[in-house]
Amino acid sequence: MAPKERTTAGTVSESTPGPFAVNISTYVGTELAGIPGGIFATLGVVLPSFLIILLVARCFEAFRNSRIVSGCMAGLKPAVIGLIGTAVLSVGKTVFFPQGFSTGVLGGMSFYISLAIFLLMTVLAFKKVHPILLICLSAVIGICAGYGLGLPV
Repeated sequence: MAPKERTTAGTVSESTPGPFAVNISTYVGTELAGIPGGIFATLGVVLPSFLIILLVARCFEAFRNSRIVSGCMAGLKPAVIGLIGTAVLSVGKTVFFPQGFSTGVLGGMSFYISLAIFLLMTVLAFKKVHPILLICLSAVIGICAGYGLGLPV
């Protein structure tokens, strides 16, 4: 695959919804072998994980009451929360402090707009507003704020 084709594949895969691996495999499979190629490439990426999860789910039902499995699940829950928290902090750092932590960031309007959008979306999420509506609303607010204040968009 030539560099220009690689760039196109990456761009298309990043701009379409869904996991990157699925998108890129579908794109490359379709480019190389048409629709059947796209179908088989996608199945090649998705099917192994699907079958493994299916097997684990089937076995989990049989061992749900096991002390070992219960202990494992009890240990996994805080680990998952920690991983999600790390992702939140990492993304939050890039949103609120794109040039790193400094007092100069607090003087910029984009910090306060981002903070206001974050707080509004948090309140609306706790009020059970649909996530798609939250995403659309935050995009509209960001666009309006960015263009209205001449901020980098």
